[in-house]
Amino acid sequence: MRQADSEGQGDAILEWREAFDNGELNALHAACFDHRLFDDDWWAQVNRFSLGWVCMRQSGELVGFVNVAWDGGVHAFLLDTMVVLRLRRRGHAARLVAEAVRHAKDSGCEWLHVDFDPHLRDFYFDACKFAPTEAGLIRLR
Repeated sequence: MRQADSEGQGDAILEWREAFDNGELNALHAACFDHRLFDDDWWAQVNRFSLGWVCMRQSGELVGFVNVAWDGGVHAFLLDTMVVLRLRRRGHAARLVAEAVRHAKDSGCEWLHVDFDPHLRDFYFDACKFAPTEAGLIRLR
């Protein structure tokens, strides 16, 4: 499902479960998370473990992405929210998350979880309306 940008933020188009090339998503991930370029098989991974994902394209270029992993039931998990540097701070990431929330809800999920680094607290709590909750974490590596 395509959602055109209706808020004057350029020609950024959002699409749920859109096809993408592993190379373009690996490049986006490396740029957004500041690491070397990997050769991960994102396509196989999201098709096996995800409820869906949202791609954002501008003039055909993949410029944003968010993954909605899930447990096969009522819990979904937001992962890998990404927007290219030149388009940040314009509301694009919040649009990606809102589209992911809408599709998770429409799919029958009851809960959407997210974890994040402290500097993203205002984004997820204020811009995206996630509620703070207690959670636990064990670092495995």
